[in-house]
Amino acid sequence: MIYQLDYPQMLEDEYGGWLSPRIVDDFTAFADICFKEFGDRISYWTTIDEPNIGATGSYDGGSIAPGHCSDPFGVTKCTVGDSTVEPYIAAHNMLLAHASASRLYRQKYQAMQKGVIGLSIYSLWPYPMTNSTEDLEATNRCLDFFLEWILEPLISGDYPERMKKIVGSRLPSFTNIQSEAIIGSADFIGINHYYSVFVNDRPLDKGTRDYTADLSIIYKASKTDPPAGKAPPTSFPSDPEGLQRVLLYLKEAYRDIPIYIQENGQSSSNNTLEDIGRTEYLKSYIGSTLAAVRSEANVKGYFAWAFLDAFEYLSGYQARYGLYRVDFDDEALPRQARLSARWYSAFLKNQDILVQSELNNTGWHAEQ
Repeated sequence: MIYQLDYPQMLEDEYGGWLSPRIVDDFTAFADICFKEFGDRISYWTTIDEPNIGATGSYDGGSIAPGHCSDPFGVTKCTVGDSTVEPYIAAHNMLLAHASASRLYRQKYQAMQKGVIGLSIYSLWPYPMTNSTEDLEATNRCLDFFLEWILEPLISGDYPERMKKIVGSRLPSFTNIQSEAIIGSADFIGINHYYSVFVNDRPLDKGTRDYTADLSIIYKASKTDPPAGKAPPTSFPSDPEGLQRVLLYLKEAYRDIPIYIQENGQSSSNNTLEDIGRTEYLKSYIGSTLAAVRSEANVKGYFAWAFLDAFEYLSGYQARYGLYRVDFDDEALPRQARLSARWYSAFLKNQDILVQSELNNTGWHAEQ
């Protein structure tokens, strides 16, 4: 992973970071150093992690550094920014930076290092709240704004037509040269996937709009939950079928490009070692991945998030995703394997039946 949600303050101060096309050259120079120094050990390169989330979180809602937003759109109080245009500008420059770094790698390093290069997106699966024409359209719009905003240019060299129509002149345009550079610039797609949502159509706001208003949907974690507001809910029921649907959607939309599930997991504020819910979550989502593979989705890898409890970007130490528990109150930060770690280890060794007795001892019976 070359870039994930943060860059040197100097670039922000000098020219505004992702809001300036100057960052393309600086990002490519940084990638060049990474390829040169680590390419003998790294064969899989992800240029930019979650550009869809980086663009919106950093330049629309303002919850992610550098914290740009403008009233009334931000989810936080920002002192700088323009939510109406900056998310689209930032994502545009991220795509150009990805294409530039990818071209460099292929020209200078790939033949010798024999690696591959791609980028990752944050994915979710949207279900229509009802079968109404409006909610079905809202579901398609959600797919365009979350997935195809970033992925469609990799295939066609341009943004989805639905986005272009809604966003209009606020959405940057690619030159012919830029389009040619972006098309085919990813050897694989990485996805970070955790949940599904139910969506209602919301009438398109008139007047000044940001990314969220352009998207114009209402999120819910289930059909019975109240609307979540400006962002998806923070807690979702497990929906492994949603991951399977995403994988099959990508298979059909993007010509069987290889897919890596780079993040998938479940957080918990409960610090127990017997994390039965997380273990079941992993079992079911890995099962849905297998179902997609059996339907000829070109999935090449799966990675659980996360190996151990860590400082999560938006929730600090409160959300625990780790297969291993970390005692943050102890300066030595000791680690203990949770049930999910023991199951995952046995699964990777094709010995998950050995863990079944432990599950049975808890009174929980897992499917084999």
